Amino acid sequence: MPPAATARPTPSGIKMDDGHSTKITIAGDTDISFWEKTVTPPGIDGGDAIDTTTMHSIRWRTFSPRKLRTLTECKCEAQYDPAVLDQIRDIVNYETTITVTFPDGSTLAFYGYLKNAEFGQLSEGECPMVTITIQPTNQDPV
Repeated sequence: MPPAATARPTPSGIKMDDGHSTKITIAGDTDISFWEKTVTPPGIDGGDAIDTTTMHSIRWRTFSPRKLRTLTECKCEAQYDPAVLDQIRDIVNYETTITVTFPDGSTLAFYGYLKNAEFGQLSEGECPMVTITIQPTNQDPV
């Protein structure tokens, strides 16, 4: 028997019209010297499908979803104070609470660590930028 079609109702809640002013807080250094220009919150990945096809399958290959999910990396492009180099050295790979604060004040908090910081090219007439990558761990470091 084929699946039955389902109608899409109007979503509840309030949609975000503008991403300004999304910010990232790293609990291990809440006043780290960077100023967010763009923020990419972590996503959710269900992983590859499990192939459940057998010799009894007639027309279609069959699949099942995995049980576990992955919280994907969070990224931020930011302007920075050169002092951030020492701050990053001290906090990279330090597991702590990461909080993404959305424009409406709602938050997403998760355990993770600052995985890396890639500094952009410095040139006359261009704003110096750093790309910060945060890796969720989903486990309390204590």
